Amino acid sequence: MERVLKDDAVEEKGERARMASFVGAMAIADLVKTTLGPKGMDKILQSTGRGRSVTVTNDGATILKSLHIDNPAAKVLVDISKVQDDEVGDGTTSVVVLAGELLREAEKLVNMKIHPMTIIAGFRMAAECARNALLQRTMDNKENTDKFRADLMNIAMTTLSSKILSQDKEYFAELAVDAVLRLKGSTNLEAIQILKKPGGSLKDSFLDEGFILDKKIGIGQPKRIENAKILVANTAMDTDKVKIYGARVRVDSMSKVADIEAAEKQKMREKVQKIIGHGINCFVNRQLIYNFPEELFADAGILAIEHADFEGIERLALVTGGEIASTFDNPESVKLGHCKLIEEIMIGEDRLIHFSGVEMGQACTIVLRGASEHVLDEAERSLHDALCVLSQTVNDTRVLFGGGWPEMVMAKEVDELARKTPGKKSHAIDAFSRALQAIPTTIADNAGLDSAELISQLRAEHHKENCTAGIDVITGSVGDMQKLGIQESFKVKQAILLSATEAAEMILRVDEIITCAPRRREDRM
Repeated sequence: MERVLKDDAVEEKGERARMASFVGAMAIADLVKTTLGPKGMDKILQSTGRGRSVTVTNDGATILKSLHIDNPAAKVLVDISKVQDDEVGDGTTSVVVLAGELLREAEKLVNMKIHPMTIIAGFRMAAECARNALLQRTMDNKENTDKFRADLMNIAMTTLSSKILSQDKEYFAELAVDAVLRLKGSTNLEAIQILKKPGGSLKDSFLDEGFILDKKIGIGQPKRIENAKILVANTAMDTDKVKIYGARVRVDSMSKVADIEAAEKQKMREKVQKIIGHGINCFVNRQLIYNFPEELFADAGILAIEHADFEGIERLALVTGGEIASTFDNPESVKLGHCKLIEEIMIGEDRLIHFSGVEMGQACTIVLRGASEHVLDEAERSLHDALCVLSQTVNDTRVLFGGGWPEMVMAKEVDELARKTPGKKSHAIDAFSRALQAIPTTIADNAGLDSAELISQLRAEHHKENCTAGIDVITGSVGDMQKLGIQESFKVKQAILLSATEAAEMILRVDEIITCAPRRREDRM
């Protein structure tokens, strides 16, 4: 028989292709399943590269990002968790678990000889129904600031309770809510800087309303400046020596060399005079500042900070209300930054520069302390999740209860829809409701509870009107989510629902996988 594809290309058709994609996707879902919920466990990711760096994490997106996966369907799941991380920050594990469960249910339906398109149509109806069910049950307290703040605190604590910070979640929730409320509704998390300093315990972390730059103050310069005017620059301040590469200068005596050097120095001095002419008392530069210009700045009583990292520079400009300058000929067009006080502070063993009373009241710095680098990295990831969710919630103020409550609400509505729908679609809708219940089931399983017992109790509770029951992992029973203050952001739940459905749909549509042959290199002789 004539071959259409090249020798090394592989194609899998029909059943086999579908099997491969289902199995791959479910394997990925089972991998992150154990990290879901307050009693979820962590994974250690060890790289095989140089340095063998180790990451300890239970953030779904971080785990999946680090995996190198061959299975095409599994890649789709990795992508949705990445998007979930960028879009709303939290729910990265839930979205993968839900998509995996949808596929597990779909596999049974396909084996019952129901066409994938029928299943997809059913899933579509079910997702729409589930979303409407959530919309009807949302709570919104944006008029009442105290209540809204309490909502935010609850959301932050719910997000943090499945992370490493769960022991001090009240403390960190407070930090996160304060930081986000300072942003006044913008979702730009650039303004919140997270500094990691090993040492102390997680309890020693604090929120500072100013801006902290991880640099030391130079020698012979003022250690404390009040009412600072700051010029943020990205310019070369290291030309007081002859640095013309590949150029030859022929001179007939040493005194001529001295003349050249003097000219260079003069050039530098003029540049420094120009900068001082802006009427500033603090100069922050992205690049090196040599000792000669540093001397000149010190004589003028100006604090010069060199080699601030690029993010630091941009954030500093953002925070103090200045702009990054690189030419200094017309001072009136340069926007200077302002702050009330610049001083040196100590955190642990390190000296840092602290800018307080900054222009933009939105900025702040969260200083994380912890036992080791790994703990700090994981704490930063957890805090970042909380900050993302909170900043999204400030914009879209609708909240829901947590702890498996939204899934049960959706499952109940979807169930009712399945009973009303004629035809094969109803099987798919029914399957969707079973997949939704997998999330509370997994939360219970991870806590070592009897999930079958708990979920059936929950289902019975949810048939009452306006029920607020969910799984209380701490006591191991069905609890009242309203009393426990377990809340989640509506935006996160909606994103989980829609992304998971779309991903499952995409994988279901596959009926053939073609793996291309690698391109051979011809012998270039």
